[in-house]
Amino acid sequence: MSYCINPTCPAPDKNSLTTNFCISCGAKILLKDRYRALKLLGQGGFGKTFKAIDEDQPRKPLCVIKQFAFSNNHPETRQIALKLFYEEAQHLEALGKHDQIPELLAYFDVEGQPYLVQQFIDGQDLEQELATAGTFNQAKIRELLESLLLVLDFLHHQSPPVIHRDIKPANIIRRRSDGGLVLVDFGAAKQATQSMLAKTGTAIGSAEFVAPEQARRKPVFASDIYSLGVTCIYLLTQVSPFDLFDMNQDAWVWRDYLVNNPVDEKLGKVLDKMIANVLPQRYRSAEDVLVALGRKPDLLGYSDPINPIANFSRSPLFVDPIKSTPQSIATPKTIQHFSFETIEFNILKIKTGFLGFGVQNETMITKVITEVACIYEDLGNEINLEMLYIPKGSFWMGSKKKNVNNLFIE
Repeated sequence: MSYCINPTCPAPDKNSLTTNFCISCGAKILLKDRYRALKLLGQGGFGKTFKAIDEDQPRKPLCVIKQFAFSNNHPETRQIALKLFYEEAQHLEALGKHDQIPELLAYFDVEGQPYLVQQFIDGQDLEQELATAGTFNQAKIRELLESLLLVLDFLHHQSPPVIHRDIKPANIIRRRSDGGLVLVDFGAAKQATQSMLAKTGTAIGSAEFVAPEQARRKPVFASDIYSLGVTCIYLLTQVSPFDLFDMNQDAWVWRDYLVNNPVDEKLGKVLDKMIANVLPQRYRSAEDVLVALGRKPDLLGYSDPINPIANFSRSPLFVDPIKSTPQSIATPKTIQHFSFETIEFNILKIKTGFLGFGVQNETMITKVITEVACIYEDLGNEINLEMLYIPKGSFWMGSKKKNVNNLFIE
């Protein structure tokens, strides 16, 4: 079935897969003469979302069409909504290809009507999963945290950083192909610079999951951490977050709603700190939460805004490769150790005699034995990745010339 995306069509779902014009309103079915909408997936504050196919590609892959459809006609409000719609496209374009963020395929206007087209993620969102499979246990919550915190770390280290601002179960999709979690709906996302964080902005987000400071229109990176934490306690209890907070006690009481679903003390404390209402009492960064969950901070490897890890669904090594046994739950890696000796020459000039006449040169030799771990990973197709483990700290890179007795030593 073809779906007519004309906003005023009286019967948009009455068209066959081969028709090019809507039988109800006469509008063109193919958007930009290539994208055919199949069904309406949903609609929110700023637009409608359609499942579609790209008929311009030989395999006719599935995609998603987002159509700006804001019902409020107040000029200033509509302009803000339109700006946010375009910002989603710009955010997705800037983020590039990331395994847990839908890829932007195109965005354009048709007769003044804005659209964006993005990758289709085949799977169930966590709101649907909760309804069909019931509450999450603590193992699934840990999996969710370790997966989504890496995405937040990636977003928060962009240049400029990106605050998602609308993290909730409905915006997290579990891929059907491999069970990986994908963060969607960047319509509320906001780029964060120091000046922007200091200003009052637009209040965006879902009321049940939004952080207090974000409700006051001042979102920060920790606002996303709060929303992810509230998402977790909702998935553990299947109870509205509004009911998980006791106004009389001014405290979260989510543990009172756990039914045959225990949460250990360590994970409970992490969740409590994620959802702290007072900002200074909350985790400041996604990396801080990962460390609290047991990840080693110097080996996380996901905070580089220039060259972030491309595939976050694969688990890296989270142990010291020099001192510990490497463990990976994904692609096997081979660890080899080798040692090498470095020699440092220090030539000292010692002055002796009356008024310093007479010079004696003394050479000091320092030997240092260094042990290095080399990580080999088979990526398939006869491609091997070789990496050297470099511990954190400062070091000199390249050559440094020294003039000793009119000779240059490199």
